[in-house]
Amino acid sequence: MKEVLEGSHAVSEAVRLARVQVMSSYPITPQTHIMEALSEYCADRRMNARFICVESEHSAMAAVIGASSTGVRTFTATSSHGLALMHELLHWASAARLPIVMAEVNRALGPGWNIWMDQTDSLSQRDTGWIQLYCADAQEALDTTLQAFRLAEMVNLPVMVVLDAFFLSHTYEPVDVPEQEDVDRFLPSFSPRFQIDTQNPCAISQMAPPAYYMEMRHSIQMAMEQVADRFEKTEAEFEAIFGRQYGRVEAVQCEDAEIIMVIVGTAAGTCRQVITDLRAQGEKVGLLRLKMFRPFPTDLIRDISGKAEKIAVIDRNCSFGAGGIFAQEIRAALCNHDRHPHVFSYIAGLGGRDITTGILEEIYRMTRVTAAPKNESVWVGLRN
Repeated sequence: MKEVLEGSHAVSEAVRLARVQVMSSYPITPQTHIMEALSEYCADRRMNARFICVESEHSAMAAVIGASSTGVRTFTATSSHGLALMHELLHWASAARLPIVMAEVNRALGPGWNIWMDQTDSLSQRDTGWIQLYCADAQEALDTTLQAFRLAEMVNLPVMVVLDAFFLSHTYEPVDVPEQEDVDRFLPSFSPRFQIDTQNPCAISQMAPPAYYMEMRHSIQMAMEQVADRFEKTEAEFEAIFGRQYGRVEAVQCEDAEIIMVIVGTAAGTCRQVITDLRAQGEKVGLLRLKMFRPFPTDLIRDISGKAEKIAVIDRNCSFGAGGIFAQEIRAALCNHDRHPHVFSYIAGLGGRDITTGILEEIYRMTRVTAAPKNESVWVGLRN
């Protein structure tokens, strides 16, 4: 059924339809609307779930770790400094192989204090062992959240569903909300491989001496290497029921592109229009939108960029001292590839600043007329 929902409430609807059993969160803008709606669903019995109120995001993650260990489906949400406060326990959740799903609404880290869009918060957690999926619109946010539960429970790894602050989280769009029986077909009740059993008590996540620790970490890497295949199977099953699929990446007119623009999140919509306009002017340009960031889709990046001469990566983030994070990953993916197009790194749109068609056209034209990229990222749209 079509409804007009803001992006945050699209996620809330997906969590309700997924029949999540335990949720915990601490309010932080711009995530708050997700958990507000879910707390109302619990209060009015639209969900048969326990909502645990806590005093911090660290405790929220601890609560869902404990709940997931008992074999129930769990969910939480956060943003920015809340995610940073969770950092210790993000490692715990993945190392304990718990299929927790978390919505992460990208927000800038302070100071200066800023509640608007910036990807640095989620990308700073890229080494914690969480699968990361980035959404571009409200429909994708709902669908990806449903898929995240299925994927997490298949590979026993936690999943972070990432949304742009305000551009997506607070923007209303038409969303096709599926029927409960269809979701139940796609996402059956959670049947964990292992769980805490009070009748057969045992120690879990205990001391791991050198003789065992390395193998435990290797098992996480092996699970990550299964994610791409499992994700594609999950999407195929989802498409068979709901008629929608997204892929690990979205490629637009890349087949003959001389320059490919790489972008993540809602700005892809603006970039898509720029690609259309430039194509009408005879420019051979394409768009590559990353949906899956962890594990990184190296195979698809290599396949799609094989004929391009240049790649322009637009980052709404910065790893200080290194530059744009997506550009770093693209360069690493292509480093040992037979064909290695020049990768140009641009930083734009930090702290909620809009990435306009003008900015994207400027990036394209700078890339076209520059023979080789600089070692450092180029910041676009800075005030004089």
